[in-house]
This record gives sequence, structure tokens and C-alpha cells, in this order.
Amino acid sequence: MARTLEKLRQQYNTRAVQNHGGPGGTIRGATGKPKNMGMTIKRLFSYYKGYRLRLALVLILMFTNTAASLIGGYFMAPIIDRLTVAVAPNAEIRMSTFERIADNAIVSLVGADAGAMTYIMAAAILLGSIYLIAVFSIYCQERLMTAITHSMIENIRNELFEKLQKLPVRYFDSKPTGEIMSRFTNDVDNIEMMLGDTLTALIAGVVSLIGTLVFMITTNLILTAVIVVSIPIITVVAGFIGKFSSRYYRSQQAALGALNGYMEETVTGAKVVKVFNHEDECVEEFNLLNDDMRNTQFKAQFWGGITMPVMGNISQISYSVVVGVGGLLMFAGSLTPGGLTVFAGYSRQFSMPISRIAGQMATIFSALAGAERVFEVMDTEPEKPDAADADPMPAMKGDVVFNDVTFGYNPDKVVLKHISLYAHPGQKIAFVGSTGAGKTTITNLINRFYDVQEGTITIDGVNVQNIKRDVLRQNIAMVLQDTHLFTGTVRENIRYGRLDATDEEVVEAAKIASAHSFIMRLADGYDTMIEGDGTNLSQGQRQLLNIARAAISKAPILVLDEATSSVDTRTERHIEHGMDRIMKSRTTFVIAHRLSTVRNANAIMVLENGEIIERGDHDDLLEQKGRYYELYTGKSELK
Repeated sequence: MARTLEKLRQQYNTRAVQNHGGPGGTIRGATGKPKNMGMTIKRLFSYYKGYRLRLALVLILMFTNTAASLIGGYFMAPIIDRLTVAVAPNAEIRMSTFERIADNAIVSLVGADAGAMTYIMAAAILLGSIYLIAVFSIYCQERLMTAITHSMIENIRNELFEKLQKLPVRYFDSKPTGEIMSRFTNDVDNIEMMLGDTLTALIAGVVSLIGTLVFMITTNLILTAVIVVSIPIITVVAGFIGKFSSRYYRSQQAALGALNGYMEETVTGAKVVKVFNHEDECVEEFNLLNDDMRNTQFKAQFWGGITMPVMGNISQISYSVVVGVGGLLMFAGSLTPGGLTVFAGYSRQFSMPISRIAGQMATIFSALAGAERVFEVMDTEPEKPDAADADPMPAMKGDVVFNDVTFGYNPDKVVLKHISLYAHPGQKIAFVGSTGAGKTTITNLINRFYDVQEGTITIDGVNVQNIKRDVLRQNIAMVLQDTHLFTGTVRENIRYGRLDATDEEVVEAAKIASAHSFIMRLADGYDTMIEGDGTNLSQGQRQLLNIARAAISKAPILVLDEATSSVDTRTERHIEHGMDRIMKSRTTFVIAHRLSTVRNANAIMVLENGEIIERGDHDDLLEQKGRYYELYTGKSELK
């Protein structure tokens, strides 16, 4: 039975929005208002500290562009007035102060006795020069601001990535991968959009608004009062439309996220869909989500699309009122034709920044909310620093001892209870037991991904909490159930275990891991490119490369966590042969569900509910006829 729209959106919306950005112009990543706007803005602007001189230059260029545009418009007034006099010699023209200044500037180029055409040609050259200054200033402004923004975003990304490398494993265990990735993509992109486009448009809009108002006041106070009266109307209407537009864009993003999430899951699970004959249900559910996307997209695009037309119509009404009142003033002799023409142009220009600023608020809120999410990661408590007297352990042997260790990922929920064991170099220690018994937790503690609450773990007699973390982890090699290969050649993936390894050592490690033969059958051998986490290799081949990576590390401690659970029996034998070679002279910890793989272990620990309930080698445990005996003989099952 197909799920309802509400159920589908609830299930797919959150994770999909984290993984998929919306189309240009929509709100992506974090939405809604930030929790602490003042602190977020202050912290975000702190990244401008290294760019103060360039920012000052940007502001100067911004003022230059605005001034040139306004002054250029003002030069139209004396030109129109001169033409009026030329057409109607008896017309009485009373120029305002700024009109006379502009007129004198043109006259100074051609002389007081110049004819109308000479005057107009000189005015055109002067206007062209002014507008060239405006074009050049905005070009330089955009280049500078783009460079500053990209440098800032690069710094933010670098800082965010560096912080991730310092965060404890606990953080990654508690956060979905898509949630973390969304900080780098959607949230940082929203910040970039605000800093690069919105902020510049906002400042330029305010500068243009103030400059236009000043020029309008100097032209005619009565007409300026008419324009000022229209400001509250424009502001209210822009805010009303912006409120609905923001709401529906968020709904559109939610619908898009749900649709993308459903598509992603259905495509990756296409085989399962076909096996269970759920094609019709998938089509029905997709149609629900697609129809929801159409409805929300229509509303978002409608409200977003009518913003400028509505503002334009209000501006047109204001323009009509200005022209009507200006015409009366012109006939009364208190306004020249040129002054009315220039003021009418300013009235159009005046409303544009207001509507633009109102339309940018949703983007600003979204970017600030995204910045909060980015800063949340940056403020996360990193791994505790190594002790000042931490032991560098120059020659670790691998003698591991657990002494009465108790641990819980949450303080109120204990996972391991009073665990004591030892492992000497060359020994193989196996852990078996039900899922959730604490097997993997033990290996996490050896690596010091987590610190114990009670008891101690020592290596060569030194508490792991007193060993430098990088030294500790350099001396522990891990082969996990979930293989992970990086984009690059086979050689580079094996060398990941020890970056200074030679090509000869890479080949030797592959031979130890029983991987050399299949590598040589690949198209380019060790130079074959691995793509998409090794999708061009089989599961067993990927695991053999992981074993080769562990072999090349030469670490004295080896951890094998379900290394053969997802491969066939034949491949398992290859993997076991490879593991047997690299386990020689190493302290090895093995976690396995297949008990046949731990028969040759020096000691087998049977865990249940975080406690070691049985221990001994394979023969000893069979003789005890306890839990291990039940599991091995099939009288009980691992759960």
C-alpha cells in the first residue's frame, strides 16, 4: 500500500534537503530566522578583518558609481531646458542651484555664446564621460568584491574542514553524513550568496536610496514629499509579498528535498523494488511527491514572480502622481521642464532599492541561519589535546592490557562492564558474541576514539591516555567490515597505510594480502583508477586492498572487525591467508560472526551485555559446553 503524502514528506524531507541544494534563487540548506542574529553577523563580519583596505576601496567605488549615475541624470535637466528655450525663445526658465551648476559645467566647455547643437554635443560628451566613470567603478567594485568574497569563503571552508579533522569520532557517530556535508555545501553557499551578491546589493541600495533622496530634495521639496508619502505603501506591500514568497520558497525546498530523496533511494534500490514488485507503488508515491512539488513550486514562483511587477506598478502610480503634480508646478513657474524630467526619473529609481532590500531579507535570514550551523561545527569541542608529557613511544611492541575497564557512550548507559584482558605481541585475540555485546567498542577504546570512564588500557605498560594520539593510531592498523577506498590508483590506496612507502613495498604488501594476482589482471595493474569507493571492484577485491593497506603500515597492533562477513567462502579463504601473513609478530584483535575464522585464535572472549562471560582457546571453550559451544554447534544463534 502506497504511503500518504504527509508520511512521504516526513520520511524523506530532512535527509534529502541536507543532501540536495535547490535551484538558483531558492532558499537552500538552513531556512528561517537565525537564533542569535547579532552575534552571527558580528562573527561573520570578523572574516572581513584582513580585507579592510580593499573593502574601503569597494565602498569608495560604490559611492563613485552612485554619484556618477545620479549626477549623470541631473545633467539632463539643463539640456532639456536649453532645448525648451531654443524651441520657445520666450519661455521663462528658472533653474535650480544644481541645474545652474550643471549648466555652467557644460558652458565652460563650449563658451557662453555657443549654439544649441554645440551645447548638446558638449553635454553628450560630458554625460558619456560621467557614465564611463560609473561603468568603470562598478566593474572594479564587482571584481574586488568577488575576490574578497571568494577569499573569505575559502577561509571559512578551510577553517571548517580543519575543525572537522580535530573533532572526536563521537561527533561523526552522532551526526548523519548528509547533515555534515550540508554545512560545506548548502550553508556555505548561502553565506557566499549573501556576502557576494545580497550584501553588495543591500549597501548599494541604501547608498542609492540616500543619494537619490538628497538629489530629489535639492530639486523640489513638494515632489519629494509626494515620493516620501509612498514609501510606507511600498514597504508594507514589499514586506507582505516577501513574507509569502519566503514561506512558499521554504515549502518548495521541502517538497524538492522529499522528491530528490525518494528518487535517490528508489534508484539506488532499483533491484529491491523489482524483486518485490513494488513498481506500481513507487510510481504512485512518486506522483504524489511530484504533484506536491508542482503545487508548491507554482505558489513559490507566483509570489516570487509578482514582486517586481507589483513594485513596478506602485512605482508607476507614484511616477504618475509626480508627473501630475510636477506639471502643475511647472505651469506655476516653480519647476523647469528639465527639473520635472530629472525628478520623474529619480522617482522611478527611488522605489527600486526599497523593493530590492525587502526581497533580499529571506536570503539574508537563510544565510545567517546557515552561518549559525557552520559556526556550530566550529564551536564543537575538539578532541582533548595530548598531555604535555605524552609519551611519543618511539618503538611500540604491542603489549595490550585492559584492566577493569568500564565504559558507556552515554554516562547513564554502560556498554562495557569490568573488562580485563591482555594480548602479547604475536597473539591473536578474538571477540565473539551477540550484536551490541560490546565487541567493536573494545577496539574503539584501543584506538582511543573514546576514553574509558573507569579502569585503564595500557600498551607496553603505558596508559593510552598518556600516549600521543597520532603515535598511538600510527601503531594500530584496522581492517573493517565496511571497506572504504579513495578516488585514485590502486597503488595510492594501498600506500594510504603509509605515505612514504616505496613502490616495491606496495607490491610486497599486496602479495602478503593475496591481492597481487587480481591487481595484475586489472587493465592498468597498480595504476588502475578506483572510482566511486571501488565500485569497479568486487567486495572481496576491495577488502584485499584494505588488508594490503594494513600490511604496508607495519603497525604492531592489528584490528580486524568483521573483515570477512560480506564475502563468499572462496574469497574468505584468500582474505584469511592474507590476514594470517600480516598477523605474524603482531598483536591482533579479531571480531567475527563466523566462528570458523577464529578457531586458531590464542584466546577467544565471549561477550554478552558488555561482560566477558567465557574465555579460552577454541578447544577449551568447546569443553566448557557453554555459550561458545552452543554458538559453534548451532544450538544457539548470534543475534
